[in-house]
Amino acid sequence: MKGLWRRLSKRNKARVVFYPTLVLSLPAFLAFCMVMPGASHVGPLPPATDVEKKLAEELRADVDALAGPGERNDETPGTMPRAEAFITSAFRDAGLVPGALAFDSGKIHVANIEAIVPGGKEIVVVGAHYDTALFAPGADDNASGVAALLALARRFAHAKPKRTLRFVAFANEEPPHFWMPTMGSLVYAKQCKLHLDDIVAMLSLESIGYYSDAPGSQKYPPIVQPFYPDRGDFLAFVGNTSSRGLVRGAIRTFRETSSMPSSGAALPGFVTGVGWSDQWSFWQVGYPGLMITDTAVFRNPNYHTRDDKPDTLDYARLARVVEGVEAIVRELID
Repeated sequence: MKGLWRRLSKRNKARVVFYPTLVLSLPAFLAFCMVMPGASHVGPLPPATDVEKKLAEELRADVDALAGPGERNDETPGTMPRAEAFITSAFRDAGLVPGALAFDSGKIHVANIEAIVPGGKEIVVVGAHYDTALFAPGADDNASGVAALLALARRFAHAKPKRTLRFVAFANEEPPHFWMPTMGSLVYAKQCKLHLDDIVAMLSLESIGYYSDAPGSQKYPPIVQPFYPDRGDFLAFVGNTSSRGLVRGAIRTFRETSSMPSSGAALPGFVTGVGWSDQWSFWQVGYPGLMITDTAVFRNPNYHTRDDKPDTLDYARLARVVEGVEAIVRELID
């Protein structure tokens, strides 16, 4: 045996040591990434409360206003200004003072729309992108996230938080801007870093309105497929490993306050889907961020198609989601 070891090259010796160590450490690493605190809701959902029914109607109205007229992108003239005007008006009606942070998208000037609830030096950002893929009405992706953003803004508009709370509707999340310098959230995050803003948490509301109880309705990236349920009836909390504390804290609060099933993971950013929204932009400049999502393409057959329409969403469950996220935001700012 000693003779065999001597004959091995340095590379092969390294392989002999590395690969068994990797196999033995993989279960611990996966547990580190995917075991979340608290217990997800199991079983039938309780009847909707009057508050939830009213919230569902509010969310439906905002999704209709955004997605009813159709797509929103810089390829289709007039569609981005239309969405900007609606969001700006909604923030203003909530009692906030919105600001349009304009930038050049390469074709037109677009804007990130920001509304601030002032507090202390530390900052919590809640964001959702309002643009869509070409030809897609984008009810789930991402009018659902914007509707939730507006609902939360109405509920916190007159709060007196310990941390400053920023609500931001981002332009240009979809291709061809995705992960490019013209991605609205990346433009915003870089400006925040330049100004030395102390952002302690970023919550990206990304496609949160589509649910299914059918077996096999939920898919995943291959690396995590065996570890999660096959029914698309839950809300997912997804972050990178650097944002693990934020992910765990958010899902703990959600599970304590919401009757919606939930799953969570803090995975390396290279895993397929982990960085597929605006939280990715904040990671690029060192801020912690997580995506709150129905998992979009891994569940919704209407993703990035003409069929992503308001009638396909589940507003009763979306209302429960917003209530749970409201509790997370309250925990972060108080």
